[in-house]
Amino acid sequence: MPFKSKAQRRKFAELLVEGKITDEQYEEWNRSTGKKVLPERIHPKEPEKKTTKRHATAKKRTAK
Repeated sequence: MPFKSKAQRRKFAELLVEGKITDEQYEEWNRSTGKKVLPERIHPKEPEKKTTKRHATAKKRTAK
């Protein structure tokens, strides 16, 4: 199964260094990916939306 993003490739390299996957597994994924240009992330995080401050409504005077 090929890598789908650069972030995924980095994660698998980290798992390889930690010893959680074998060198053969990593190389198999790397070979199946080939020389594709991968995106940084498959689903990039959306930027936070700016919230506008709501103005407090003026209190109305009541007649006595």
